[in-house]
Amino acid sequence: MPTMDEYAKAPAAERLKRLERTPDELATALRSQSEATLARRPDPKNWAAKEVVCHLRDAEELFMGRFELIMAMDDPKLSFDPATPDRWAAERQYLRNDAAAALAAFRKRREESLAFLRTLTHAQWTRGGIHATRGRITIDDFVTVMAAHDDNHLDQLRRALEGRA
Repeated sequence: MPTMDEYAKAPAAERLKRLERTPDELATALRSQSEATLARRPDPKNWAAKEVVCHLRDAEELFMGRFELIMAMDDPKLSFDPATPDRWAAERQYLRNDAAAALAAFRKRREESLAFLRTLTHAQWTRGGIHATRGRITIDDFVTVMAAHDDNHLDQLRRALEGRA
């Protein structure tokens, strides 16, 4: 699994290919899994596989919203609360979600993100916002974050399916 720094050095086309693969990799991992397995948390602090899929679905919407904000404004402020993912998991009742429906929604959102990213000019890839913890972050930087984010959560999902934290 490449590091964030390794992804940052990779061409955009390579990072986009990473993003393209994620929905199919999720589908493969989820195939033939029982509902009990998908909903099983490896421990009280770590998410079940279906929670990971729901998180990716919702994070994709957040990434696209940030892209739209960056395109609409010059260096907008981008809020960040590290508690948001766990809050979403509880508030949005991820464990009650259907994993297949969450995957379908993620796939659709990812396709929309990729279609958007493929329309950008070089100058638009350098547009950015001011992230609360990372400082100025460009669309190009966000694609790096997304690639590493996908790897991290695919690994987390596979461990959850195996019952490991």
